[in-house]
Amino acid sequence: MTGRIVVGYTATTAGEDAVALGARLAAASGALVDLIVVLPGERGVITPPDASYDRYLVDQANAWLASASSEIPDAVAHRTHVRYAESFAEGLINAATEFRASHIVVGAANGGLRGRHRLGTVADELLHSSEVPVVLAPEGARRIDPATGVTRVTAAVGTRPGADALLEESIALAVATGAELRLVSLVSVDLPASVDTGVIRIAGAAHADDVLTRTLAALPEGIDADVVVARGDSIEDAVAQLGWEPGELAIVGSSRLAQPRRLFLGSTAAKMLHELPVPMVVVPRTRATESGRQ
Repeated sequence: MTGRIVVGYTATTAGEDAVALGARLAAASGALVDLIVVLPGERGVITPPDASYDRYLVDQANAWLASASSEIPDAVAHRTHVRYAESFAEGLINAATEFRASHIVVGAANGGLRGRHRLGTVADELLHSSEVPVVLAPEGARRIDPATGVTRVTAAVGTRPGADALLEESIALAVATGAELRLVSLVSVDLPASVDTGVIRIAGAAHADDVLTRTLAALPEGIDADVVVARGDSIEDAVAQLGWEPGELAIVGSSRLAQPRRLFLGSTAAKMLHELPVPMVVVPRTRATESGRQ
């Protein structure tokens, strides 16, 4: 991976998690980090323009950025930006478009359990409107040693629309970061609650094996991967039983309900999110080939 990674920063522990993860991903892939604070684009009638207050906001934003920058290893190239937009997510998306960024990184909402995700309004808005993959940093990502890098990329593969883009993104990340690639199928547990579990689950497990076999065969020459069929009574149970490394990334595809090149977190990914102790990368159904990744 070459190019740029947009990191949305707020002066919170969630912001620190995003910076730490963005820096670790950039260090592993050779990308540049664009660290961004977004300020309100316009002030309404109730709060009319005030030059001194606006100056204060900009100075405060720059102070926050300077503090966040000091936590990024010297070896990681980075730049800081103060942007204006109607929403924080809009500002990040505009920046990602301008910089041709490969990813947008944001932290979980404050109050999440350590090592777990809790979506806030910014992440939720991004997951409904971004055209580039969004990386969600779980609470506590700031505590991972930067030297850990990215050790493994786990792709949750299936047969729904967007599977090709998901696999392509997973391979690109694994190659760029030097990480191992793992393919996981949740097909056998991704069933409606009303479905009888007996023979259906046996058939589902066989189908999961077939999905993984076909996905493995589709890998480019020279790309190897471990394959795992997730087992469990539920998506959450299956995810919890999988082994996860501190330097791992979990890659999921956008819901089939999403528009092409847009994101929408489907029910399976949302369930995974509750149990994942590692960052989740959500990939649009069709990949934006004009992004900063080469």
